[in-house]
Amino acid sequence: MTDFSFQQAFEWLSSSLAAVVFYSIPLAGVQLPVTVLWLVAGAVVFTCYLGFINIRGFRHAIQVVRGKHSTPTDKGDISPFQALSAALSGTVGTGNIAGVAVAIALGGPGATFWMIVAGFLGMTTKFVECTLAVKYRVYHADGSTSGGPMYYIKAALDKYGLPRLGTVLAAFFAVACVFGSAGFVHVNQGFSQVKLVTGFDNAWLFGLIYATLVGLVVVGGIQSIARVTSKLVPAMCAIYLGAALVILVLNADAIPAAVWTILHGAFAPEAAYGGAIGVIIQGFRRAAYSNEAGIGSSPIAHSAARTSQPVSEGFVGLLEPFIDTVVICTISALVIIVSGVYVQPGLDGVQMTSAAFAQVFDWFPLVLMVALLLFGYSTVISWGYYGLKSWTYLFGYSPLTQRSFKVLFCCVVAIGAVPNMLAVFDFIDSMIFLMAVPNILALYLLLPEVKADLAAYWQNLKK
Repeated sequence: MTDFSFQQAFEWLSSSLAAVVFYSIPLAGVQLPVTVLWLVAGAVVFTCYLGFINIRGFRHAIQVVRGKHSTPTDKGDISPFQALSAALSGTVGTGNIAGVAVAIALGGPGATFWMIVAGFLGMTTKFVECTLAVKYRVYHADGSTSGGPMYYIKAALDKYGLPRLGTVLAAFFAVACVFGSAGFVHVNQGFSQVKLVTGFDNAWLFGLIYATLVGLVVVGGIQSIARVTSKLVPAMCAIYLGAALVILVLNADAIPAAVWTILHGAFAPEAAYGGAIGVIIQGFRRAAYSNEAGIGSSPIAHSAARTSQPVSEGFVGLLEPFIDTVVICTISALVIIVSGVYVQPGLDGVQMTSAAFAQVFDWFPLVLMVALLLFGYSTVISWGYYGLKSWTYLFGYSPLTQRSFKVLFCCVVAIGAVPNMLAVFDFIDSMIFLMAVPNILALYLLLPEVKADLAAYWQNLKK
């Protein structure tokens, strides 16, 4: 009788779970992931039902972030800008650098166009999520707040006379979020890039240092996270976008051709990959990984914003996919295309992006390494907060439960740099996308309520 170790059991569980979560149906000769369809369909419905609020409300969203409509008496833990920074730090990450390259490698340059489309649609999903997160948040005795999908999922099912199902689905979301918050992927990818560029090869030391830096911020709660991310997000975006813009300026004459390549690939792609459907799927799939619209993670950060109007925070939230996907992912794609590295064999993911940077100056991969480390670090600390709020939802809001999660979270981060953890990555990815199942369902159920709140908000604004 052969031994069946814990590792083998976990690998079997992870692969089985991933097969279920990312189950695909054949469409026009390519595979359409049902999870991506669930997210995209929701985004399309929300956008049409709310009259393209992602476009109509864009200017107002910028005004809200600038504090134009804030008052000193608003309740909450952090400012709308800090909430946006904290949420962006959780979504702006390796997906914006490596994910774009993966989309282009699999779907061609045309996948970039459909990433942008998915980003615009995702803006409305974020609007709905963040509005509900603030509306159904709860206040604790110490004046702090807790909010997110686990609260409005329960409220949505209660309204439809299904309180037990609401309790189960809210707990399901929280459990998936706790497991999904593990920072394995970002720590591991950060270590891989450091090893590639510098030759440093001590995974345990890297993980220990990383966990210490994460712990210094996570222990302080959302105020500490917001203080760091409100400075870190603009800095890391400036570093990465600044480096990318240098490449684009030096290759300015190639930009029109790159734009044409994207548009041509979006509507007249190579038949070898299944035609237009295949390109669209790749664009939408990578956008879902990038901005997480519909997953339900960012609303947890937005629920802590200081505001008396839930809809106003919805406007703040819709800026996330625009910055994350429409701006950063587009610039990443242009860098890859103008450099021509996407046609070179043997390059995939971050290797393709790194090669594009290296074509200008051989030391540019160092800039990319710094950007990757900052992106990954910011993502880990934000997801630490998401996991904490889900943990306290499940086990109660007390100093003991909060400390226990923070210690456990830092321990998990410390071992994240250890290689050969593919099964763990599959498990975490599955948990993150499972969050979308009850979240999108609740958004559908509460959508008429959001539309009514939006109409009332516009009326009050006119007065």
